[in-house]
Amino acid sequence: MTMQTSPPAQAGDEASLVIITGLSGSGKSTALAVFEDMGFFTVDGLPAVFAPQIAKMIRKEGSGYQGIALGMDLRQSDFNSEYTQAMEELRAMGFVPRVLFLEARPEVLMTRYATTRRPHPLEKEGLGLEQALGMERDRLRQLRKSSDLVLDTSSHSIHDLRRVLQDKWKNLRSLNRLLRIHLLSFGFKYGTPSEADMMFDLRFLQNPYFVPELKPLSGLDAPVADYVLQQEPGKEFFTRLADFLRFTLSQFESEGRFRITIAIGCTGGRHRSVAVAEALARMLRENGYSLSLEHRHLALG
Repeated sequence: MTMQTSPPAQAGDEASLVIITGLSGSGKSTALAVFEDMGFFTVDGLPAVFAPQIAKMIRKEGSGYQGIALGMDLRQSDFNSEYTQAMEELRAMGFVPRVLFLEARPEVLMTRYATTRRPHPLEKEGLGLEQALGMERDRLRQLRKSSDLVLDTSSHSIHDLRRVLQDKWKNLRSLNRLLRIHLLSFGFKYGTPSEADMMFDLRFLQNPYFVPELKPLSGLDAPVADYVLQQEPGKEFFTRLADFLRFTLSQFESEGRFRITIAIGCTGGRHRSVAVAEALARMLRENGYSLSLEHRHLALG
């Protein structure tokens, strides 16, 4: 099995630090997962005082993250003062933090807590849930006013939240497409990949296995690739497949999909599927997609 991975994109500091805060139960964990899927380094429940240290560490490592997303809430006893100090330090370091404040209607938050049966952070102060929610809203009122984006998640599904956040930080699309593709070739004789979202059967194409000079080669070799893709029906098939994927993947991306696995199969997974997968990988990268490429059964053929 061989695998290749596209190098991660780099992002500048100025639009790459996001503070995610707001009311408990409003979807902060989900929002962090969205940013993680977009290539951000994420930390949840971070004491505000540690934010500058995390930002400095990630910047120093130059690790290829699209940015940093930090989840903060009232679990800290002196959240407001520590938050103000942290923001001042981050700006002094050259960061331009963007603050996302999530909230939801009281009755929605009550229902969510009833469903999850988790305690509210302020209930430890001897308050009931309804009182805790009201106090939290009061304590965070000033932070809400100063936030870059206030988002009411009361009627948002997970997919709605993904789309809103993608649109807000759409400048990330110029760095790299958000949809991550795992492209794999395989041989039907060894079984089909269970993780595939799309699967294409190439066993109708002429098989290089039966050409004596091509049999010992693989789809990684130019003579095999030319045999599969430079004559009919392979040539027309690839053109139609490429058009289909360009259209379909753009639709998946617009719906907030972050990853998809495409499987390309032939009999043994050594010639036809490898050649087509390699050509598709080049086409998709030219169209700005990040992808990993795996030839699952190449060594078994």
